[in-house]
Parts: sequence; structure tokens; C-alpha cells
Amino acid sequence: MAECHPVGFQWVMEAKARGAKVVHVDPRFTRTSALADLHVPLRAGSDIAFLGGIINHVLRNDAYFRDYVVAYTNGPVVLREDFRDTEDLDGVFSGLRPESRSYDNGSWQYEGMEVQAASGERDQAYDKRTGGGRSVSEAARGEAHGAGGAEVGEGEPERDETLSHPRCVFQVLKRHYARYTPEMVEKICGVPQDLFRQVCELVTENSGRDRTTAFAYAVGWTQHTVGVQYIRAASVLQSLLGNIGRPGGGILALRGHASIQGSTDIPTLFNLLPGYIPMPHAHQMQDLDTFVEVEAARKGYWGNMRAYLVSLLKSYWGEAARPENDFCFDYLPRLTGSHSTYETVMAQLDGVCKGYFLMGENPAVGSANTKMQRLGMANLDWLVVRDFSLIESATWWQDGPEIETGELRTEDIATEVFFLPAAAHTEKDGSFTNTQRLLQWHHQAVEPPGEARSDLWFMYHLGRRIRAKLAGSADPMDRPVLDLTWDYPTRGEHAEPEAEAVLAEINGHDAEGRPLSSYEQLAGDGSTSCGCWIYCGVYADGVNQAARRKPGTQQNWVAAEWGWAWPANRRILYNRASADPDGRPWSERKALVWWDEKRARWSGHDVPDFAPGKAPSYRPPPDATAGAALSGTDPFIMQADGKAWLYVPSGLTDGPLPTHYEPQDSPFPNLLYGQWRNPVRHLLPSRPDNRYQPGGGEPGSEVFPFVSTTYRLTEHHTAGGMSRWQPYLAELQPEFFCEVSPELAAERGLEHTGWATVVSARGVIEARVLVTDRVPPLTVHGRTLHQVGLPYHWGPNGYSTGDAANELLHMSLDPNTHIQETKAFAVDIRPGRRPRGPAAVELVRAYRTRAGIDEHTGTEL
Repeated sequence: MAECHPVGFQWVMEAKARGAKVVHVDPRFTRTSALADLHVPLRAGSDIAFLGGIINHVLRNDAYFRDYVVAYTNGPVVLREDFRDTEDLDGVFSGLRPESRSYDNGSWQYEGMEVQAASGERDQAYDKRTGGGRSVSEAARGEAHGAGGAEVGEGEPERDETLSHPRCVFQVLKRHYARYTPEMVEKICGVPQDLFRQVCELVTENSGRDRTTAFAYAVGWTQHTVGVQYIRAASVLQSLLGNIGRPGGGILALRGHASIQGSTDIPTLFNLLPGYIPMPHAHQMQDLDTFVEVEAARKGYWGNMRAYLVSLLKSYWGEAARPENDFCFDYLPRLTGSHSTYETVMAQLDGVCKGYFLMGENPAVGSANTKMQRLGMANLDWLVVRDFSLIESATWWQDGPEIETGELRTEDIATEVFFLPAAAHTEKDGSFTNTQRLLQWHHQAVEPPGEARSDLWFMYHLGRRIRAKLAGSADPMDRPVLDLTWDYPTRGEHAEPEAEAVLAEINGHDAEGRPLSSYEQLAGDGSTSCGCWIYCGVYADGVNQAARRKPGTQQNWVAAEWGWAWPANRRILYNRASADPDGRPWSERKALVWWDEKRARWSGHDVPDFAPGKAPSYRPPPDATAGAALSGTDPFIMQADGKAWLYVPSGLTDGPLPTHYEPQDSPFPNLLYGQWRNPVRHLLPSRPDNRYQPGGGEPGSEVFPFVSTTYRLTEHHTAGGMSRWQPYLAELQPEFFCEVSPELAAERGLEHTGWATVVSARGVIEARVLVTDRVPPLTVHGRTLHQVGLPYHWGPNGYSTGDAANELLHMSLDPNTHIQETKAFAVDIRPGRRPRGPAAVELVRAYRTRAGIDEHTGTEL
């Protein structure tokens, strides 16, 4: 965090100065480690075993926050008799369908009820609930992430508040993690037992009524074939300890750059609409009512999804969106399967995807298996690249690695490439939405140089020209484009659209055009328009709330007048959980919101994340819906049962409880189960340039004996497009390098500042050698394991150049989010520079031959 999020890390240091303990868990010793109270090196890819060990410690030692668990989690809920855990089935859950590499989650449900998820795979039971269509779990492999609400059915689930029923979630959890002992953590993760117990004690001693612990993570947790389950494991732990919805608690996603959070809120993802509304699938005869029936919960705030969606459709299509045409619901695209960036590469190679826009993205060096990315682009008709610099994704056709090896020839590539210079954030107005959901407005400082233009300018004028070309068309297929609201005011000689006008559209307005102030005002009858329901209120009273900059010295510690946080400017989500069931703070030290009996309202330092007038004693009538169906003691208002889920009965494709599986490419077998890898991981086709490697213990796995992980440096930014062209940054980090321990250097004959060649089944790269104690060897499975650290910022262009670490990666993905596994993979390392030309391809082939790799390797369940 100190290296990749240095501005945010200052607050960690302020907390430490006030007495907080900082624990850093990372394979490498970094600047964060140097400032932490405790550094815990572990094997990359083993974090669920580590977190599961802490969960086991909490449960075994009764260190959980019992009152919180009983009142606010689904720990007391009893599960169906036919549910079988990984302990029963040697590493898989009941319902596994090996032929489709998927789960039927029917047996995961609560006793007597069917539960549909508040997020994750939203359409698993479409057939059952509507009588038609094909299950999304088969058609799209879990693409309907996001939202909709968990339909828990009629009545109440069976509960045992003594937490002693053998089938209650709490007891299932205890059994699931019973074998995640300190001894097992040491064998799997390489963390000595004494060091692990220190972590357990620090976390539990700092959790409870008077104290809270926070977890901060970044892509070191997400970029795995079990990435979602990493975060789920932290959620389970924090819920047991009572650290959710309370000040100083939570799980903080440290985003990769300034507005990654914003790009999921108003998404650049194929499977979501703004505000985490799921994208509809290509079911036959699905109208708006059917979609809402299937996707929206009856209870909880997702019960209002029709209002959120209709307001969005009105924002898109204005007067054209009317009740008689389902508010143009049919204009929305439909998903026919996974359309992630990696499936798009496959579609390019298959000749299905003909054109490609790259905006602020550099897949030629920044995505997994960069060779496949370049080969895909070489099969396009056209490619548009918008960036600050002439990045590798714009130049691969003339000087990419495949040109050098002879696998591609410039004269044979038919792709027409357009490079359009983009404006930087200092050259345009706009907003950033960062880790804590905080929108902060930034104002234009200077005009963009030359022909550089903002993304807003590009998309607006591209849309304007396309609409002009389609004007007068009678083809119904053109109506969604022609009916769009596209009337943004512009300014200046280049007709730059007004960014604040877009923010006002996102905020929404009523039928008279008055700005809305809350998502509670949204209606499902077409009388309101809102571009993103969770952002409703950011332009309340016609004022840009994101531009507020009231100094912290002039307001309380919550700082509610600095920027604006979604939803409703709440700074801590689910903050009803900061008070006990009676509405009193768990402790004065951790008071945040509370029930004011005299005023009959929730009050406090933050905006209550709860209906303001709903008393703790409120119990819903049987026919209540949406938020009114939650009781006064149900703080997790986006869930239909109002509870934090220790166990997920629906919504995840790969199981209701986080389970340790080995990475796709691992030199070790799974010590906990006979099932080595995530059985439902998303495998892209094993093409010749996307071969998978043998798992630990299988013949050939010894060819790739070391674990590698990629990471970022302070001096460079992601795939390098913003930093490798800056001479000062290039001087600070001039060359691609690998980090190795002195022991590994001695074993393999690597010299400090010399060259090393790193090889996987996909590619070969070279890097300068940095021999350092920062990547210590570990004892894993009874043997010494060396790890190789690879920063991933480099490519052949710019002032600072080098091979791309992502050349080595495979395309095995998390089945929920389709994110790549870049943080744990197996490699070999040898001294000297890599071969040039066709010899580089031959070296990779020779490694595959030695390891016995073919198209079936690594594709086993």
C-alpha cells in the first residue's frame, strides 16, 4: 500500500501514530513492510488457507462477537439436510456438475426456502421461476454479477440462536475450517506457526465492542481463479468479529487507480448496468415485468429495482421511453454468454469480433497472455486506440514480439489501426470515484494540446455523427441509437460537452426537470429519470456536491462536506450495525449512529444507512415489500434477509464457503483436499499459445518449480502508458527487473544486475536480476520454495523499456468475475538473456515438451 497507494497510506501511518497495529501480509518485503509492526511473508496463492486459519482460531477460541453474529449474520440459520460440504466430498460442494464445470446450488439453500442472491450469479433459477429460457449458469457462466436482491421466499428460515444446531451456518462454518490449523497454514502458506498465532492474536484482541480491525486489499487478492472467495473469506472473518458497518472496520478495496470504483459503479463491464443492475440475458419473450420479477428481491432495497431501472431507461431514452413500450427495455443489449475481455480475444481469433476500441487500456502488455492479445488484434478489420502515448497496443503490428519471431509479418496484417490522442485528467473536467465510494470533482487546468481530446468529447461526437448517418432510417435496429437523449450542452471551439451536465443527468430529475436529492424519490412509473440510482443526490438542489472541499478542521471526523459518497453521502455502509439490536452503540468509543428515542429517528455522526424513522422494535407485516419488509434489527439492507452472509446460499458460482484451492499453475498439490484446483474455474480454450501447466505432483510439474507473482512499483503506473514516457520516472525505474532471493540466485547462477530468462508454458521473457532479501525463501510442503517477483509495467515502447511480465500468463479465470490469475503462477528461471527471433518460440516449445504439455494438460476438473 505504501508503494502503490502512497497518498492513502498516510492515513494508515496516522492511525499507527495513535496506537494502531499494522500487519502486512505479502510475499515480498516492501515499503509497507518496513513501516508495519509485523510482516508476514507467505506463498502467493495461498491466502484462503491463511484466512481460513484465522477463522478457525476465532471459532475454536470463542473469539467471535457473539451478540453481533446472532443478531446480524445468518450464522443461526439452518441449512437443508442434503447440503454436503467440502469436508464430505473431498474438496467439492454438493451439486457439482462435472460435465459443465458448474454447480447446481439447490442443496445450498436454507431449510424450507429458496434463496436468490443479492449479488453474483443472479439468474441461476430462471427456468424454475419463469418456466422458460436456459439457465445462465450454463449459458453465461456467472456473468450476471452485481445485484437484484436475494429472494428468500415466503416465511422465515429456521433459526437456532444458540448456534448449536448441527446444520446451522455457524456449526457448518466450524466444521468447514476445523482442519485449517496453524500446522496446516505453515505447510500450505509457509508461515511459521508462531508468526501466524501472532496475527490471530492481534486481529482478535483488536476486535469486539470497543475496538475494530480493518482489512485492506488490492489485486493481490482479486487476480486469482478464486479471487472472489479471497474477499469472501475476509468477509466471513470480519462478520464473525463484528467489524462490518462500524468505524475503523470493514474490508477496503484499494483500487488500481483514481476511478476504478467509478468504472464499476457506472460500469465498463459487459454484464452490468449502472448502479449494479444486472444486464438482461437473451431469454425468449422476456419483458420488463418478467425481468424485474426474476432479478429483483421482494424484500430489501433491491425490492425497488423497477424504480431504479425505469429511471435509468428514462435517462437513456427520454420521451421515447413510455409505459406502452416497456420504457424501451427491449433496446438494451442482451447477453448470450460471457463477453469478457478474454472471450473477446477468442472472438477476435475466431473472426467473430471485427472491430475493437481501446480507451485507456494497453492489452498488448497489460493483459494476461499478451501474445494472445496481439494475435487477436492482428485478426481484426479495424482497431481504435485512444491514449496519451503511442502505446504497444497501437504499434504491435510493426515492432511487436511476433514480428521479431516471424510469427507475424507487418505486410500480412490487415488490421487498420487508428491512434487518437487523449486528454489527461488535468485537461478536462470530471470526477473520480475512489476506494471509499467518494466522488471528488476535478476541474480542468489547461487545454489539451494539439488534437488530444477528452473521452467525453470523443464519445459524444462519435455518437452525434453516427446518429446523423442513421437519420431517416426506417430500420428498427437503428431506433435505440436514434432515440437516445443526446442533447448535451457544449463549450469552446472544440464543442467540448459540459461534464457537469452529464453529472446532472446521472443524478436524475423529476417530471418537471427538478434535480432529485435521493434514490428514495425514484419511481417505476416513468416520472423520474436517473442515470445511476446509487449516485442520486450528487447534484441535489442543482449543486455539484462532489466539488465540495470543506476543510476537515471545520467539520466533524466523518467529514461529510468533503466531496460526496454514494449512496446518500453515507461514509460507512450498513452503519446500523454500529449499534446493538436496541439501537444503542456497542460502545461509546465506537459510536457512529444510534436510535434517538425522543426524536423517534436514527441519529449520529454519519448519515444512517437505514430508514430514518424505523425503530429497533419495528417488525414488518406479512405483506410488506422492499425496505419495509426488513425489521428494525436488519442492518444489511441490500440483502433480502437483512443479514451479513457467513454462508452464501446463492449468488456465487464456485461455492457457499471459501475453500483453499491451488492456483491453476502450481508446483504443489492441495494438502487439504483431493480436489486440487477450483473445480469450476473458467478455462479459456487451451490453444497452442495458451497451454496450461501440470499441477503439483503431476509428471512435468518439476519443470516449472518456482512461484512467481506480478506487482506494481511506485514509479510506474499499471501497463506503463502514463509513466514509461516520463523521463524522470523512467530514470527512477529505468529497466524491467526480477526480484530473487540470494539463495535462489546461488542455486541458479543468477548475478545481481545481470540478466535472467524466465519461462512458462506460454512465453519467455528476460529481466535484469535484483538479488534481494525482500523475497525470502519459504518452507512449503516440507521443501524450500523460491518465489520470483515481476513488476508488470514494461513493454518495448517509451523511455523505459523491457519485456512484459504478462507474456508468461495463462487465461484461467475466476468463474464469478472473469478476472485473470496474475498473482500466482509457476515458472522456471535461468541465467542469461532470452533467445531472439524464432529461437524464443523454440525454447518455449522445448519446455512444453519436457513437461509433457498438450491441449489437455491442466484442464482436468
